[in-house]
Amino acid sequence: MDILKLIGRSRPLFENDLKNFGEELNNLVKTSSFLVIGGAGSIGQAVTKEIFKRNPKKLHVVDISENNMVELVRDLRSSIGYIDGDFKTFALDAGSWQYDAFINKDGEYDYVLNLSALKHVRSEKDEFTLMRMIDVNIFNTVKTVRQSLNKGSVKYFAVSTDKAANPVNMMGASKRIMEMFLMRESKNIDISTARFANVAFSDGSLLHGFNMRIQKRQPIVAPNDVKRYFVTPEEAGQLCLFSCMLGEKNDIFFPKLSESLHLITFSDIAVLYLNELGYEPYLCSNEDEARSRIDELVAQKKWPCLFAPSDTTGEKDFEEFFTENEQLDLERFENLGIVKSRLDFDEAKLNYFESKIEYFKEQGVWSKTDIVELFHELLPLFEHKELGKYLDSKM
Repeated sequence: MDILKLIGRSRPLFENDLKNFGEELNNLVKTSSFLVIGGAGSIGQAVTKEIFKRNPKKLHVVDISENNMVELVRDLRSSIGYIDGDFKTFALDAGSWQYDAFINKDGEYDYVLNLSALKHVRSEKDEFTLMRMIDVNIFNTVKTVRQSLNKGSVKYFAVSTDKAANPVNMMGASKRIMEMFLMRESKNIDISTARFANVAFSDGSLLHGFNMRIQKRQPIVAPNDVKRYFVTPEEAGQLCLFSCMLGEKNDIFFPKLSESLHLITFSDIAVLYLNELGYEPYLCSNEDEARSRIDELVAQKKWPCLFAPSDTTGEKDFEEFFTENEQLDLERFENLGIVKSRLDFDEAKLNYFESKIEYFKEQGVWSKTDIVELFHELLPLFEHKELGKYLDSKM
């Protein structure tokens, strides 16, 4: 299936930038060693493939998902084959003591790329998952940066999100706070990052859910009022590699996407997706109708769909990759923009944030309100859109 066609584009986004900088990227990769953390997730696998196909001296991949890691290796062997350098995978949690022992034993990598994240807005629905989001998105990042510094790494890369620009949900705010912590750590080591558009058909995404619904003969549900930018998994990997290898200290890379050409609703993608499979979308009026008529409609080459306005917590009305106060470089690359970040952070507030989270952990009790208030200490303009409804309460 042509992912570009489904997201309303005809050409790869970074085609010309790869022509202009491809040789430089290839030469840097083949003479360097890499650690990819979270390398078996959708973006992590894409990044790993971009590095692997350029024949690095050493490529180690860490991920908590043993099954996804197995599929990553099978995919690499079945598509690219083998490399001359040292390639190994490790089923480890970057927050664990086993990972620390792994780094202590080796840990010598020129480039460390951290793709691990809790990326779903729904993860803020309860205070326990929210605390894990803080650990994964912020404190594991700080820990792995410092380990990279201690082991003499040249560069550290961490993935951020478009939702970090003027965040309205806790996931986006956690990534914005991560960016602030990275600014502090960058006093001692080169760090760059990237803010993403949605990665089409990435694990756990709504579009990936379309695949699951088809396989399980279940209705397709999508908002019809939310427009989003999308990149393909391959483009996601390329964006990370550009930022890691060619970004300067504190650079935040983002894809240049045109509002007139590239914005598309989830419901429009659902229609294109079903058409590609030979089905006509059939709009149902409610969940019961969508569930009960699946066999009848599929027999007619129609698929039950429920398209409605979004009414869940944390959805932004529009997507943005930078704020009006951030300095941009839009000239260096054709379809990559760069936020030229300054060392703009409040040391006292970062220390306070760390101490409060540690206090909550020691007490073993905290509320979502406690966390929201703490986030406001670092992000006074954070406008948390709490609607009291999350995706877990919908089909």
